[in-house]
Amino acid sequence: QVQLVESGGGSVQAGGSLRLSCAASTRTFSTYATNWFRQAPGKERDFVAAISSSGSSTDYEGTVKGRFTVSRDNARNTAYLQMNSLKPEDTARYYCAAGLGIRYGYRFWGQGTQVTVSS
Repeated sequence: QVQLVESGGGSVQAGGSLRLSCAASTRTFSTYATNWFRQAPGKERDFVAAISSSGSSTDYEGTVKGRFTVSRDNARNTAYLQMNSLKPEDTARYYCAAGLGIRYGYRFWGQGTQVTVSS
């Protein structure tokens, strides 16, 4: 069992930056890919970005490519989502998920952290 805790959310103005963290409870976190999702009120949960277990591969949803960067520090059992040039449409609750790979096999989820971007 892997418990995930997201942090780093908050309220920023458009153009600002935030860095989200996804901290895992066990070292087995390093054997899973980390996938980031977001869900706005009344909408489905959408894929945002992901990084492989080793950190050698990444993937991004089109609207965040070039603005968001996913990374991880397996020594700290933590993954990160650096979000720059934030837009109001990025407003959502952000979740991390430990998965068997990028975009599949989601096994464990965090509770999420809220990001609000004002114009």
